[in-house]
Parts: sequence; structure tokens; C-alpha cells
Amino acid sequence: MRARVIKSTGAWYKLITTDEQIIEARLKGLIRLDGLTSTNPVAVGDYVEMTNEDGDWMITKIEKRSNYIIRKSPAKRAHSHILASNIDQALLMVTASKPRTSSGFIDRFILTAEAYHIPTVLVFNKQDILTEKDQQIQEKFINIYQALGYPCHLVSAITGSGLDEISTLLKGKTSLIIGHSGVGKSTLANAIDADLNLRTGEVSKKHEKGKHTTTFAEMFFLHFGGAIIDIPGIKEFGVVGFERNEVGLYFKEMAALLSDCKFHNCLHMNEPKCAVIDALKNGDISEERYKNYLGILEDIEEAKAY
Repeated sequence: MRARVIKSTGAWYKLITTDEQIIEARLKGLIRLDGLTSTNPVAVGDYVEMTNEDGDWMITKIEKRSNYIIRKSPAKRAHSHILASNIDQALLMVTASKPRTSSGFIDRFILTAEAYHIPTVLVFNKQDILTEKDQQIQEKFINIYQALGYPCHLVSAITGSGLDEISTLLKGKTSLIIGHSGVGKSTLANAIDADLNLRTGEVSKKHEKGKHTTTFAEMFFLHFGGAIIDIPGIKEFGVVGFERNEVGLYFKEMAALLSDCKFHNCLHMNEPKCAVIDALKNGDISEERYKNYLGILEDIEEAKAY
């Protein structure tokens, strides 16, 4: 029987069958996928095949994924963790404060999404509480990412502002919703579809950081069509599976200039006649994005030492 994984707890998986039955299943044996060293061989969004053995459903095969979002495992240094698979788009939730989303987090996520051909939409939440300083930070982000072709939406999950556009965006698609703890992922989902009734939490007043309310990744079906995958809030997004000379290919502004660099394998660091460095000096590409790019190269280099 064929089904899709809609919740993963690590040991048991909740599945929805092709005839919309909800069942629970376990993994039969160890399944290896494309050589990935992953902490979770089965991810939410996977299509699987299963059999019934003495009344228990067992997952026997995972179908080839069309795409997935993966990051470095926060618990096991040499491992990775698949956040979701077979998705149509990712909604990256961004907040200018309480908590503040860093451009480094945004760029690391976008890098991974670009590599796996997953369109990314930036959703700037908490418009109802922005200070003048917050608005300046937000405007800077929007100027950077809209210029690169990433759609940016301004919303307030509390007041409902901008949510009609998000509902239209989600309709008929499988969408991953991702961001730091406290950015309002679950609150946004509830505001779009009150039937979901997902758990939400307040931001810590002391640290202005979110508290985890989503415990496991889970897919929820929207009453107007489509599905969202809600995952626990992420503190850091460690990239995995990249060589240093690949990273620039997924920074759109750098990829566009690569053919103008003297060397075809230019890392855009200190090479002579580098078109990216020239563009940086001329103010044609974001200095902040460039610093994040260098940080990613450094992370990859450090990872090789382990």
C-alpha cells in the first residue's frame, strides 16, 4: 500500500493513504537513501510503501524524493537532518525583532532551497509591533531579497493583515513553513485556517527568543486545499552537502557574474580580476550577503576537519 508521511516522532510515523485513511507505522529495518547520513531516514512529506505484518503497518520502501530540505544535525556533528520532502515551496518566516532573524540564517536556508530547486517566499511577520528601527531593518532585507527575485510579503498573524495573499499562495500546494522559534509559524497557520488549532507560545521577555511549541514535524491539510508542514523552530541552519566551489552557484547575484571572472572556479575571495569582488566594491551586490557567503565557506572548511 502507498501512503505519505504526515508526522514523524522518530520511532513511529503517521501516514495518510491514497484513500485518505490515517494510520501509524514503524520502519522495517534500516533504509539507506542516496548515501545520506541522516538522523531521520524517513521525513515528513515522503511517499512510502508499506505492508501489514500481524496487524502492524511496516514501512518497507521510501520512494525517490523530488526534493527535500536538509540541514546539519544540531545533535550529531557528522550527520544531517531532513526537515521535509516533496514540497512545492518554502515560506521562510522572518521577524525584525522578538526574535530578530539574521540575514545569515536567511542566506543559509535560501542556499539549500536553491540547491534543491525549491522556491522560497519570505514572509515578514509581526507588522503590528514594529518600531521605527525594526522597520529600517525589515526594509533593508526586503530591498536585498526582492532585487534577487524572492517574493516578500508583509503580514501580521495577530491582526490578520496580509493573510489573504498568503492563503492564495498556499492553496493547492505543499508548503514548508520555517523560521526561528517565536516568529509566529503556528500562529500564522491558525490565523489562515482556524480548524488547525496548533499550539502556540509566547516569546521569552528576558531573551526575546521563542519557546518551542511544535515538538515534531507534521503536515496539516488546509480546508481550502493544499497542505503545510510545520516544523520545530530552528536556532541555526547549518548547511550540509556543499563543496566550497558550489556555494557561489546558488547565490544568484554571484552566479550571474561568474563568467566574467578570470577563473572559472573562482571562489570570489581574493582572486585577481574577480567580477564579484569588483561588483562588491561598486556597491552592486550586498555586502551583508557577501559576508554571509564567506561565513558559509568558512563553515564548510571547518567541517572538513572533523
